[in-house]
Amino acid sequence: MANQRRDPEQRPSPEALLEAARREDDHAGRLKIFVGAAPGVGKTFEMLQNAHAKRRAGIDVVVGVVETHGRAETEALLAGLEVIPRHRVDHKGQSLEEMDLDAIIARRPKIALVDELAHTNAPGSRHPKRYLDVAELLSHGIDVYTAVNIQHIESLNDVVAQITHVRVRETVPDSVFDGADAIELIDLTPDDLIQRLREGKVYVPKQAERALEHYFSPGNLTALRELALRRTAERVDEQLLSHMQANAIAGPWAAGERILVCISEDPRSAGLVRYTKRLADRLHAPWTAVSIETRRSLQLTEAQRDRLADTLRLAEALGGEATTIPGEGRRIADDLLGFAHGHNVTQIVIGKAARSWAFELLRGSVVHDLVRRAGNISVHVIAGDALQPVAKKPVQAVDRVEPIDARSYFAALGIVALALGVAKLIQPMFGIENVDLVFLTAVVSVAVRFGLWPSLLASVAASLSYNFFFLPPVYTFTITDPTNVAAFFFFMLIAIVVSNVAARVRTQAMSAFGRARTTESLYTFSRKLAGT
Repeated sequence: MANQRRDPEQRPSPEALLEAARREDDHAGRLKIFVGAAPGVGKTFEMLQNAHAKRRAGIDVVVGVVETHGRAETEALLAGLEVIPRHRVDHKGQSLEEMDLDAIIARRPKIALVDELAHTNAPGSRHPKRYLDVAELLSHGIDVYTAVNIQHIESLNDVVAQITHVRVRETVPDSVFDGADAIELIDLTPDDLIQRLREGKVYVPKQAERALEHYFSPGNLTALRELALRRTAERVDEQLLSHMQANAIAGPWAAGERILVCISEDPRSAGLVRYTKRLADRLHAPWTAVSIETRRSLQLTEAQRDRLADTLRLAEALGGEATTIPGEGRRIADDLLGFAHGHNVTQIVIGKAARSWAFELLRGSVVHDLVRRAGNISVHVIAGDALQPVAKKPVQAVDRVEPIDARSYFAALGIVALALGVAKLIQPMFGIENVDLVFLTAVVSVAVRFGLWPSLLASVAASLSYNFFFLPPVYTFTITDPTNVAAFFFFMLIAIVVSNVAARVRTQAMSAFGRARTTESLYTFSRKLAGT
């Protein structure tokens, strides 16, 4: 890891640090899962080989329960390992054998082997499922090696049933799989597994013949193998992302593809989402649709807000994640790249509207800025024509014009007039050098109360008032002293910059207030649901 690059401005994620601290807690045992695509790939065999290696290293290992299924190779590996005798559970006149959980806890080995994680315990046992037995062993500081087939993972139950036409009843919650400290995939090609079946190394001959005709067909095994590879890759990708967040490592690390698509209220954003879905399917990559809350977000019409919400829902319906982040910087590109680096994004998809060079020169281009600053992240720029059909008749695009509230502009002029009166009063006592602070205070007040455009009007009015009433010769817009010319232009520049900053702070405060109201509404709604 000598080439890890840390971003000095990026802080470790609190959630990732807590997870890392939990994993480093010496009081809890460690869970290692050997996972395979189907029975017979060698999970238990590999688990036993790992146990012998640990025993040779001087580590205390016991066998809690291992199912050999009559396989000679597996039974041979049990030799030399301490096996905890199972205890009997009587149920409806039958005597069933289960793992002796209390005996293992009393024995307190360093590692316990617990096969078949998805097993259902006999009625009357302390826990209904074996993975709960494993959780208790871990809580006592005992490391556990266990094995499970991919079809037993809860979230894949329906997918496996669709592939194999067999509904698996014994399942393990995804949280157990995702919470494991180590996952080892035991991979075997379908041809090799079928050969093992024919040699009688998995099932007895008659049972093997039936298995080959149904569950163990080449098509089924290929699909199950792909499921196992993908689910394990997802788990490894999560571990990589947690490691990067916990150590504030700047991404991306292109160990696996991860795609980000930037959306807005533009009708073409839905096309961007569909393009990203197709790209993600080709790359077998997770993807996220992100919308950035900026000053413009507060000026959107109800129809535009609904369109943006529909696009976010479309992303979720197509299997992606959808999120909205606040714009924290002057550049939207910085906000996008900050999110991308924090989530190990390797590719960004963004749309480009057809705008004149003069517009981009005056207002800048998010796309060009993103491409220049993306670094190792690939950027897909999708032109508007690629996302929607060209209209039969040319339609001139017109930006939405917000209704002008004349009262805010009159109020801005009134505040500047009030500042002028105060400045006239204090000039004899403090001199002309401090008069400009009164006008700047007025500009900031207008920006905080009424927003950007009234504050820009206030900046111009304050600059003209400062020139007309205080810079010699007074009561004229003529400035004879070159020093006063520079002072006037610096005052105007500072007034405009301050108005912009104050307006941006106002916008962010209003956006935060809106998010707080939304969160409060969701919390109230969840409490009502919990009470029903």
